[in-house]
Amino acid sequence: MARETTDGGVYFGLMSGTSMDGVDGIAVEFPKGKPPVVRSEAFVGFSEGLRDALFALQQPGDNEIEREALAANALAARYTVCCHELLRGGNLSATAVRAIGVHGQTVRHRPEKGYTRQINNPALLAEMMHIDVIADFRSRDVAAGGQGAPLVPAFHATVFGKKGETRVVCNLGGISNITILGAAGGVRGFDCGPANALLDEWAQRHLGKPYDEGGHLAASGQVHRPLLHALLDEPFFEQQPPKSTGRDLFNAEWLDARLAPFTSVSAADVQATLTALTAITVAREIERHAPDSRAVYVCGGGARNPELLKALQATFEESGCSGVPVMTTEALGVPPHQVEPLAFAWLAMRCVERQPGNLPAVTGAAGERVLGAIYPR
Repeated sequence: MARETTDGGVYFGLMSGTSMDGVDGIAVEFPKGKPPVVRSEAFVGFSEGLRDALFALQQPGDNEIEREALAANALAARYTVCCHELLRGGNLSATAVRAIGVHGQTVRHRPEKGYTRQINNPALLAEMMHIDVIADFRSRDVAAGGQGAPLVPAFHATVFGKKGETRVVCNLGGISNITILGAAGGVRGFDCGPANALLDEWAQRHLGKPYDEGGHLAASGQVHRPLLHALLDEPFFEQQPPKSTGRDLFNAEWLDARLAPFTSVSAADVQATLTALTAITVAREIERHAPDSRAVYVCGGGARNPELLKALQATFEESGCSGVPVMTTEALGVPPHQVEPLAFAWLAMRCVERQPGNLPAVTGAAGERVLGAIYPR
């Protein structure tokens, strides 16, 4: 017999990020005044064909409208599988679930042009699951003049903040971003630059694998300083927040243009240099904007890359942030892979309760806004 929930119900959070390897899902309750209670979690991978279709939609091409619609339908099917895994893993019935918060798959992010695009078919997901679906979290913030990203800092503040101590939460997904949780309660957050997006691209080219498992390729190489300087010569890294980015900027073409003068650099050295690029761009932003940070807590896929964590710690030791320990969010009670799906479950709850989900100080929006569009069961 399915265990039913108490308080406001169970929420599902579904997140498929910039790495585009699959969807992380979580079933969670948010008891008032208490930490979130995770009922189940699941990961459902994308087929090679779906992944290729999503990558192709990152750039302009023929017949985009139909290709996007078909990809959205395929995504909804994978989201449905993930939801059924969450029901089964949590011994839950669909009636116990208040809503599904689903981020969708970002294929374009151009807030400077007034739009951000997440492929999704939430109506189809609602039809298949018979559960309310909440989607399209970013566009309302963009409509209010914001970046539409990052949206997770408000959630980070709720679960990771500590009065009297400045902390940094660093998400190493396809793109790196940080949330600064100030000792006095202030919150800031923004994107720093590329992370797994370029590391995975290079691993696919030279290993034939979707990622550099354990950071072994990077560990076998050395940082090529002239290449690193060429990579760092990117205006985005000097922009002041609020700022956000994605594969629109940091993609294979961006990388190839900077690699062109360095044809003799080995594949391992390129991977080591890309690892250093991520570490340096994150560390610089923390040094600039959170020099009093007591610790950095890492989440996202990069938390499983020991070479990337080692590079981040070494960069801190060489900078003005020496003595700042780097650890994962596991130290705060939340496994790294759960953080983003938890955040979108939380944003779904905020939408249901008609509470704002954005932080104008983070995104640059004109004010607080309720985020998400509801697709009833």
